[in-house]
Amino acid sequence: MSTPQGARARARIEVTAAIKEAARRQLAEEGAARLSLRAVARELGMVSSALYRYFPSRDELLTALIIDAYDSLGEAAERARDAADGAAPVARWTAVCEAVRGWALAHPHEYALIYGSPVPGYSAPQTTIRAAARVGLALIGIIRDAHEGPGLADLPLPASLRPEAERMAADLAPELPPEVAVAMVAAWAQLFGLVGFELFGQFTNVVEDRETFFRHAVTGLAHGVGLR
Repeated sequence: MSTPQGARARARIEVTAAIKEAARRQLAEEGAARLSLRAVARELGMVSSALYRYFPSRDELLTALIIDAYDSLGEAAERARDAADGAAPVARWTAVCEAVRGWALAHPHEYALIYGSPVPGYSAPQTTIRAAARVGLALIGIIRDAHEGPGLADLPLPASLRPEAERMAADLAPELPPEVAVAMVAAWAQLFGLVGFELFGQFTNVVEDRETFFRHAVTGLAHGVGLR
């Protein structure tokens, strides 16, 4: 027999999920900059004061949506990494990158929320960092496994960049060589650049077979970080 506290907890979870889903619909229709708690409350037939008990401000609702989006994307990347366990490093890397692209194409408005234009007046709090790091950590893990196993190709590193490379390595992956850390950050930026260009229309009239193009490009990124 459920307790009153348990019933209230379940009801809160259900209402919170409904608020988020209504907010995602508003993102799709209006964009993140126009997200409104009052509009979400109206759609759900709630008074604004009731909704504020779940999300006291627009920024708190945005933060919840951002964390959910990062977590959903991260889960897709991690599933692809795990499914490719035992494959060659380049194949594992490519599988994760293709999962990122697939998720973005299936969730364009949520992708735009986390990798599109910043929302005016909103600054993401530290609580978003863990979720935001999941794709990067999945890729770092593949590089680390290769470094500890078959090894990585030697990568060039200008002497002028070494101090910055050593700082990056210390912050992101202390067990990897500094030149790999630099290449890894560049590949991470290029991966999301490729996805963003496709999603936001910059490849229109330029790239037609986008799946094949993407696979070729991310294979090049794999080689760029030293995967053999």
